[in-house]
Amino acid sequence: MKKLLTTLRRLYRNAPISQKLFLAFSLMIAIPAIVVSSLFIRSQENQLYKEAMAEGSNHVARMNERLRSRLELLENASSTALTQKSFVDFIHSGMRGDGLRLVKFKQNQYEQMHNIIQSHAMISSLSFYVDNPDVYEIWPEIYHYSKFWPQDYWMTLRDEGGAAFRLFSFKDGADTLSYYRLVRLQGQQQRLPTIMEIRARHNVLFSDLLEDSGRDFFTVIMDSADASRSVYLPGHVFPQKAGEKLDDILSRTHEQLNVLEQKAPIEVHSGDQTYYALYRYIAPLNAYVVDIASRQALMKGPRDGYLLVIAITSSVLLLMLLLVSRMTRRIFRRLEKVLGSMRKVRRGQLDANIDTGLGANETGDEIDYVAVSYNSMLDEIQQLMTQVVDKQLIAKNAQLHSLHSQINSHFLYNALESIRMRAEVERQPAIAGALVSLGSLLRYSMQWRSDTVALSEELANIRSYIRFINFMEGGSTELSADLPPEVQRYRIPKMCMQPIVENAVHHAAPSGGSIQITISVRVENDSLLLIEIRDDGAGVAPRMLDSLQSVLRGDSDTPIISSSSGLGLDNVHKRLQLHYGTDCGLWISSVQGEYTCVTLRLPWENENLGGW
Repeated sequence: MKKLLTTLRRLYRNAPISQKLFLAFSLMIAIPAIVVSSLFIRSQENQLYKEAMAEGSNHVARMNERLRSRLELLENASSTALTQKSFVDFIHSGMRGDGLRLVKFKQNQYEQMHNIIQSHAMISSLSFYVDNPDVYEIWPEIYHYSKFWPQDYWMTLRDEGGAAFRLFSFKDGADTLSYYRLVRLQGQQQRLPTIMEIRARHNVLFSDLLEDSGRDFFTVIMDSADASRSVYLPGHVFPQKAGEKLDDILSRTHEQLNVLEQKAPIEVHSGDQTYYALYRYIAPLNAYVVDIASRQALMKGPRDGYLLVIAITSSVLLLMLLLVSRMTRRIFRRLEKVLGSMRKVRRGQLDANIDTGLGANETGDEIDYVAVSYNSMLDEIQQLMTQVVDKQLIAKNAQLHSLHSQINSHFLYNALESIRMRAEVERQPAIAGALVSLGSLLRYSMQWRSDTVALSEELANIRSYIRFINFMEGGSTELSADLPPEVQRYRIPKMCMQPIVENAVHHAAPSGGSIQITISVRVENDSLLLIEIRDDGAGVAPRMLDSLQSVLRGDSDTPIISSSSGLGLDNVHKRLQLHYGTDCGLWISSVQGEYTCVTLRLPWENENLGGW
């Protein structure tokens, strides 16, 4: 028996996926229809429950947000009222002392406060309770503190930060919500602080929130401290059906409310019925918004039609078996093309693209998407391999050209002979400076530890080159490069600026004359660092300028060899574009007889520039 099971397991493992799918669907058809129908009905009930809970949870969350928004409106109204400082100051003063002041107060400050109250539709009334023996109680907005109850409530407000909501107000507790706020006046010493009370009637504040929209859930606003203090819509179908059991349902629900756990539904049993409740705690109101529904109402889907379900299930499964048998053959024929291409790639044939047969605007299905992505991957692999080789060749070429030009024996011989002869003829201390400059040039070009250097290092090498060239040729080339310190620390490709300066020295200066070379930087669109190397020399002829710009745009294959070192502008341009993309590189502008400006475009990053 064990040997048979091992054989069957091996046969199944080695069988094609199409045969495995066929076997799986065959086993599904063999399942008794009654089991399928039972599972279907049970899954339907579970789905109904999940959907109902999701709907209830979303509704409770929306209710919570909308109610908090309305409470914020009341808070904003109170803040607006307290901005009327002249009103507040007057009710704390001697209101009985001057009748003319009282008339002016009525016409100005009082009317402004009255307009503020009337501009908020939810506010039914607003009152100030002032511990002032001279207060004049002729308007419902102004009372002596003795009219407020309970007298010591101001201490509760103080402990709660100076403001608090009550679901049932002290004055009209049956059907009114109130917002109480301490009014503190600088420089006034009352025995008791002033309290402002804003009242909003339940039928206005909660009217559209509690309306019956035909849902299975019944919405209740419950005081966290007292289950009997609740706000709901009496005309809702739920309380009508619950009848006398409503108080018991609300009480049992209130017992399970928890501020810390507000996600899972509560299950409540009352009589022979089971109820589910979802809720959120409203901290400012110290209350809960609760959605309650009976299990019977949520699970009221059809429970009959078992035979119909069995017949439909069997028919569908048989049809699925026929369709799967046909479709799997078509699908796996296309997958075989993918597998065949992979085998070729594994043997080293990177151009083994898959023929999808798709048109220009066709996307195809998932297998087509895999084939198209696979073809794109092969193309990208070939491009990346080419780019890697090109990068290595160009970097090595730049390094070799630089080393070759800088340590060329003829160059060294002429340089040292010029220094020696000048030392014999003039006996000038400039020899020391020339030797330092030459040493700097040699060290910079011979030490190629990395493809990038700090901008300050490249700039220092250029300064050494200018000093040495002036010494060698007796010229007066001047270099101006006053760059910010934060720019000089960024890294740029090595020897990307020196060929441009060298080109300016050899080609821009008039015979026997001198030039001024200026190096400046600026940032463009927070994405590119532009290094401009500008000289005031002879400039470039228009035809030559057009030719140079054509090469830099990629419209011409003719290389540019502009510097005596052989490290041409074309080489620098290609290095920049290969490492940083087509947005980077060189650009040349010139006016013959006036100037030439070469601009290096490099990526500008927040913390680093130039590394690859």
